[in-house]
Amino acid sequence: MRLNEVIYNDAKPVEGYGPGFFRIGGEVFEGAVLTGADGTHAWGGYDALDVLLALSGKVDVLFIGTGAEIAHIPAGLRSELEEAGVGVEVMASPAAARTYNVLLSEGRRIALAMLPV
Repeated sequence: MRLNEVIYNDAKPVEGYGPGFFRIGGEVFEGAVLTGADGTHAWGGYDALDVLLALSGKVDVLFIGTGAEIAHIPAGLRSELEEAGVGVEVMASPAAARTYNVLLSEGRRIALAMLPV
């Protein structure tokens, strides 16, 4: 078996999470977060549409983690992101973090917005 070291470009992987926090690139972030090639910052949740729309042209897919369980996001949020050319994939935050890490290791143009578990 051959093991390859995974090298992440500018974006940092999600290393862990727990009640109310995420560990990304060695740092702990409380509450909802947005992470990708532009760094990791606090995210204001579904109402913070402007920061998500700023991803247009920078990412192909935005993964949205809805917390501990999968849930629907507001229809208007999805519509505005898709109209701006940002693909949207919605799943529970743990699954979104795992998927993000896999695609990040492949060098894909992605971002991740997550609500805490």
